[in-house]
Amino acid sequence: MNTENNTTADNGIRSRAQRAIGDLVMAELFLVQATIESANALGEGWTGLREQLDSDITNKEDFRSFLERTRNELVEPYSTRFKFLRDSQINTD
Repeated sequence: MNTENNTTADNGIRSRAQRAIGDLVMAELFLVQATIESANALGEGWTGLREQLDSDITNKEDFRSFLERTRNELVEPYSTRFKFLRDSQINTD
């Protein structure tokens, strides 16, 4: 009977370890995807900023809106994937 308890405990530990490793791999994949998307948004932001600076910036609201939109595009890939990962972990508990 003691052997059965040890086997059950070992299986539980292995199961938790496998899940933790799976979650870690998934998080790393999401991080890579988000970084690629964010780098693309950063490049587009630099291009847009150059265009904004080359033109006569008379409307500060347009410029402020451009900066806010660029910031949102940089952060969105990370926040979306984090939310998905968090929701998937909550649903499997």
